[in-house]
Amino acid sequence: MGRRVLVVEDESLVALLLEDMLLELGFTVVDVASRLETGMSAAEQAAFDVAVLDVNLGGETRSFPIADLLRRRGIPFVFATGHDPSSLERTYPDAPVVRKPFLRGDLRNALARALAG
Repeated sequence: MGRRVLVVEDESLVALLLEDMLLELGFTVVDVASRLETGMSAAEQAAFDVAVLDVNLGGETRSFPIADLLRRRGIPFVFATGHDPSSLERTYPDAPVVRKPFLRGDLRNALARALAG
């Protein structure tokens, strides 16, 4: 796909797996953030085409402020979650969701949907 992606994921092993999958899919990972604060900073300053956002950061914080910032910037994103995605459908009905543990094909399809608008 040849696009630049921001990853916000608090689990280091999941982040590494995700980064490998993205590279295999032809993406360039511009930054990996593990906390809300670093994710917000990257979302404000980095140049990227799409983001993958872990919904639950650190067990207590949600990535929703990052998603809202990306919406304002017009940058598409994909949510990654190990929980029931139905709560996301109300607030972010157009955001693709990948359920953890996810497969490369699921990630590819969600990213293609996000980038298609």
